[in-house]
Amino acid sequence: MAADRESCELLRATVRRTPAAADQIGRLAEKVRNWDSLVFLAEEHGMSPMLYLRLAEMCPPVPLAVHERLRADYERNAFHGLANAAELIDLLKEFDREAIPAMPFKGVVLGASAYGDLATRPAGDVDLLIDRRHLARAAALLVDRGYELKTPVDADGIPDSAESFEYHFERHSDGMVVELRWRLDLSQPRFRRKLGIEWVWPRRCTAMLAGAEIPNLDPVSTLLVLCMHGSKHAWSRLIWINDIAQVLNSFPGIDWKEVIREAKRSGLWRSLALGILLAHRVADAAVPEPALRRFESDAAACSMAQHFEEALFDAPGSPPIGRQPYNIQLLDFHDRLRVFLSLDFLRPNARDRAVVRLPKSLHALYYLVRPIRLLWDRSAR
Repeated sequence: MAADRESCELLRATVRRTPAAADQIGRLAEKVRNWDSLVFLAEEHGMSPMLYLRLAEMCPPVPLAVHERLRADYERNAFHGLANAAELIDLLKEFDREAIPAMPFKGVVLGASAYGDLATRPAGDVDLLIDRRHLARAAALLVDRGYELKTPVDADGIPDSAESFEYHFERHSDGMVVELRWRLDLSQPRFRRKLGIEWVWPRRCTAMLAGAEIPNLDPVSTLLVLCMHGSKHAWSRLIWINDIAQVLNSFPGIDWKEVIREAKRSGLWRSLALGILLAHRVADAAVPEPALRRFESDAAACSMAQHFEEALFDAPGSPPIGRQPYNIQLLDFHDRLRVFLSLDFLRPNARDRAVVRLPKSLHALYYLVRPIRLLWDRSAR
């Protein structure tokens, strides 16, 4: 469903927390021609709860049916968030009894810590980062709680896809979804940094969730993880940009020297620059001038940020065109060099396997499929 320009601008205005943006919400609401289009757009970008709250604050003229639909979606998300919070708290207690360190991220813990209200952000799934060594025990605990593993695995219990570092569990009785991750990856070819729980656990802090104190990423790790996630998915949803803005607004005293130092150490400088530039440009997030100048000095990051800002509603998820593929542009110089020297960019991935289905005995032929597919993709631009 194509969204009209007023709907796009209204949705963008909901993430800005300035007096001018508040006035703009009222003016734009009066110009919306297709409310169904706006609601659909908000759902696609994970912005329904915030759209409902901002419209309720500003009291612009909204059709009653639209107001009731947004309110129902908000209440449904609030219920979902409370259910996720209760399940997360119970899971963390069980993992703790089994001496399994687990770090929740995104979802309701981000809603509680950065948004100040877990109902304001879509609840999503329950995401937990654990050590690979504890995966079997953690999976067994989830099965005991009624979950079913949905990730295809081989005989050794390893995901069939070499690009996957997560187990996806679903519980049919209530629709609860839990994802166990043992590594955070940036892009394909596979990110060469082993960023797992050992990366974030030493700097962990705590958050209050539904009256319980739980482990949480510190603000530095939160920013880097969110920028990594948004960059990996080509910043195709407004909620991911708003997440960055909410963190910056909630933690104004963040140590920018440490953020930049850790981003460079972990190979996430370009992802960090992209996320901060988008949060500043799209959501008016406050960034100290010295730090902003550092990010704006990266010409490639500025160019990509402009592309994602312009494509946000018209072509979400479309990668920027450049001499190098987008996933390579995200990497720092040393990681790019490592990829090219190892010829890892020729390693077949899921997109290559989707071109043609081959039996396992012929999987070596995907090394011939990949260069053809890459040339086809480039020529199609």
